[in-house]
Amino acid sequence: MPVHRPGPIRPRRLFLVALLLTAFSLLHPAAVSAAEVPETPEAPEATATPARGSAHMGMGVVAHDGQDGLPAGTRAGQAEGVDVASYQGNVSWSTLWNSGVRWAYTKASEGTYYRNPYFSQQYTGSYDVGMIRGAYHFATPDTSSGATQADYFVDSGGGWYQDGRTLPGTLDIEWNPYGDACFGKSQSAMVTWIRDFLNRYKARTGRDAVIYTATNWWTQCTGNYGGFSANPLWIARYASTAGTLPAGWSTYTMWQYTSSGPTVGDHDRFNGALDRVQTLAAG
Repeated sequence: MPVHRPGPIRPRRLFLVALLLTAFSLLHPAAVSAAEVPETPEAPEATATPARGSAHMGMGVVAHDGQDGLPAGTRAGQAEGVDVASYQGNVSWSTLWNSGVRWAYTKASEGTYYRNPYFSQQYTGSYDVGMIRGAYHFATPDTSSGATQADYFVDSGGGWYQDGRTLPGTLDIEWNPYGDACFGKSQSAMVTWIRDFLNRYKARTGRDAVIYTATNWWTQCTGNYGGFSANPLWIARYASTAGTLPAGWSTYTMWQYTSSGPTVGDHDRFNGALDRVQTLAAG
């Protein structure tokens, strides 16, 4: 039986093989090695909504208002303070005290679903090194009423004690990190919610709560309502001055001026020396 021996591959056959390989690569691109395919830049991931409970003072300030410098001059005449929450963990209060910080606020609660697990170390720790301390509540007006949240705040450590070293509680009302900036409320409904919180807090503690906010948020979400001047204002603005204040206040009591200060990030100035802080604590 004759044996057929293959001869040399002809150019026509090479052309057909190349054509088949090209067609295969078009129909099955995954089979082509990564080295043969040019890489394309990945699209940036969408910013994820933070977990409930993770909000803290000034969380939306940079994104909405930006930052533009630091206060000019020294701290003389303005007592230095800080505000802290669970994301800062165990705070080195002795370090802050040695740097000149003399008052501090700690996040106690949020909505009616979150209590700061570091509250004891932060709230009591600041007191133990000699600071005047207070607590704040991050408001979520879309989850429950103002009065209900005021009760939750007081029951979570946000009350007031007539010991000369405890500041009145603070309502942190600012941009909603979980959704609509104004928590889905109309301006009039937001004013009503805030009033309900403040009234219940005063009924429970005998003190007017401090209001922490930013002028732009206040204008957008309350219509620049001017009826809460009895409550001390804590203004948020990361710049060389506190800027224009919300309607109803001719001056601020406290000013959060940066989120990138030493040790804990959030640093504040009281509108007055330490004796003014003591006066506010005394009631």
